[in-house]
Amino acid sequence: MPSPLSADIGNLRRVIAVIGSGSEPHSAIARPLGQWLAREGYHLLSGGGQGVMAETAAGFHSVAARGGLAIGILPGLAQGSGQPVTAPAGYPNPFIDLAIRTHLPNTGAQGKDAMSRNHLIVLSAHAVVALPGGEGTRSEIELALEYHTPLLLFAPKGEWAAYEGRAASAANLDEAFAWIKAAGQARCR
Repeated sequence: MPSPLSADIGNLRRVIAVIGSGSEPHSAIARPLGQWLAREGYHLLSGGGQGVMAETAAGFHSVAARGGLAIGILPGLAQGSGQPVTAPAGYPNPFIDLAIRTHLPNTGAQGKDAMSRNHLIVLSAHAVVALPGGEGTRSEIELALEYHTPLLLFAPKGEWAAYEGRAASAANLDEAFAWIKAAGQARCR
């Protein structure tokens, strides 16, 4: 059963963005993180694709009594003049409850460009949890720092050491859970 104190403040349910690799699932941390977020009553926000995004959403979706939604903000590909904008193959993953389609095509190393959905992900979250990933994840980390969105670096093998001291970090799931609870409470004041 979700803990109303950890996820709901007033009428606003906390939104936690989980960012990370679009190809590697990092199942040992992504799936239990998604399950915990669901049990605690948070909304899960991601880019809606594969890898960490799908694995976290799968964990989230596996909790039948969840109160929140798995939300994906999708990139868009223009098909040509007068043609509809579509999401790339693999978007949304099958565990997304609410897909927010955009016209924003840039990802990866172009993730900080104005035409990237990464801005929407970071600005829509009450807190961001960065799992291991590549250039797209790096751009989201940098946006979270620029926009002052609470950020947790959760890369047990030190993948985000370059950002040490600029954001909180966790070495294990229990530390990540404690940080998310504290960040959610602090952000709502």
